[in-house]
Amino acid sequence: MQLLNEKPKSLLDVKMHYCPGCGHGIVHRLVAEVMDDLNIREKTICVAPVGCSVFADQYFNCDATQGPHGRGPAIATGIKRAKPDTVVFSYQGDGDLASIGMAEIIHAAARNENITIIFINNAIYGMTGGQMAPTTLIGQKSTTSVYGRDPKVNGYPIRVCELLSALEGTRYAERTTVHNVAGVIKTKNAIKKAFKNQVDGVGFSIVEVLSMCPTNWGTRLDNPSEATKYIDEQMIKIFPLGVYKDVK
Repeated sequence: MQLLNEKPKSLLDVKMHYCPGCGHGIVHRLVAEVMDDLNIREKTICVAPVGCSVFADQYFNCDATQGPHGRGPAIATGIKRAKPDTVVFSYQGDGDLASIGMAEIIHAAARNENITIIFINNAIYGMTGGQMAPTTLIGQKSTTSVYGRDPKVNGYPIRVCELLSALEGTRYAERTTVHNVAGVIKTKNAIKKAFKNQVDGVGFSIVEVLSMCPTNWGTRLDNPSEATKYIDEQMIKIFPLGVYKDVK
């Protein structure tokens, strides 16, 4: 019998803590598959965030570290500069990267640090109870915007790929999704390109992934299609998919 698929060697065989329907587990597998495909696991270092994926270091079968909230790019920068032969990636959510960590991501990109950023955008703070995030949509309800996000009070959602692509130091920025099969395939290809860029010394690469959060969006946990429909009908309108920068 021909083996068509198996668990990635770069993913540990432990139970994940994510809520039903969450996209983090999908992205974890894709990152692990890419590490296997590129044969870089033994020299890869993961920087885990503070947020829903705070335990990412317990899932990836590679060296990992964890730092203060939002400081992933700064930590990744230090590791990469101290050990330039390693492959370093910072795995972050929208609250971690686009709020408290905005200064770190902006300046890491501006310096063209040769690191890889995996950015999960689910438009809300997940771990801490569903508060409004920098990426929360206009009109989207959260525990801190119970009537929906109001741009007059809260401003507008931050589009990270568009923002970073304007910086000269950014070499690659792409936004993908994991709410359907086509999106999963494109996400893996984008992650592989981002890691390959680092291996080849191209420079700063970020992959932004639109991900489901049924628990904090208030969609039914027993009907995952509600959350995937929300990405299709709402999120992609505000966060269009595609390559925003690709410096050859």
